[in-house]
Amino acid sequence: MISTIAKGLLIPFLGTALGSACVFFMKNKMSVRLQKALSGFAAGVMVAASVWSLLIPSMNQAEELGMGRLSFIPAVAGFCLGMLFLLLLDIITPHMHINETVEGPKSNLKKPTMMVLAVTLHNIPEGMAVGVLYAGWYTGAVHISASAALALAIGIAIQNFPEGAIISMPLHSKGISKSKACLFGVLTGIVEPLAGILTIILARFIIPVLPYLLSFAAGAMIYVVVEELVPEMAAEEETVHSNLGTIMFMIGFSIMMMLDVALG
Repeated sequence: MISTIAKGLLIPFLGTALGSACVFFMKNKMSVRLQKALSGFAAGVMVAASVWSLLIPSMNQAEELGMGRLSFIPAVAGFCLGMLFLLLLDIITPHMHINETVEGPKSNLKKPTMMVLAVTLHNIPEGMAVGVLYAGWYTGAVHISASAALALAIGIAIQNFPEGAIISMPLHSKGISKSKACLFGVLTGIVEPLAGILTIILARFIIPVLPYLLSFAAGAMIYVVVEELVPEMAAEEETVHSNLGTIMFMIGFSIMMMLDVALG
């Protein structure tokens, strides 16, 4: 069981690391087609996971704790807090989009530094989301399967792949070596398994507020979908139509929904 959790927590970090390694292979940025495909698929996975893996278990857990018809309260409160938390992070440290990877030659390191901080902070609630699912599976407090938690981890890893690239590539364009730029990108993802581990460690002590944590993670992920992934997948380009992102969203959503229902 411990090894299963450890592997699941490391998967999102692996996505960031692989994305950061793109600096060794790509001159400027990923192709538009790949961006749309990854953004659409990750968005579909995260939306489905937010509903079936986080919000519904949040309400079920609240009902089991004796809240009855008011079991929606933790789901609504946590969801709103999760979205507001990410909104606050975006106000404090504006989050760059994938298509802003390469900057002009006159710019300095200030914006890439802010970008590193922003992505690092955004990765914390994503790590918590995976940690909450594995905590629910580990403690048995919520009816969640290890397969559903693994599917969410993979979905977040896919979303992290382009984020790793938007860290390493701009840093290299400012004169930092490829190896150091990749390292900075990799380091932004370390907070995810750490946040997941902390959540699991505290799980047995915070079971009464677990419904709030589940819905908080859902709110944080939906914010990422609305603010980051949907604009990327829906943006019109001369070479690639937005239909690609929409189709990949459908595939990602369907796969995650089937995994949650069949294995949850």
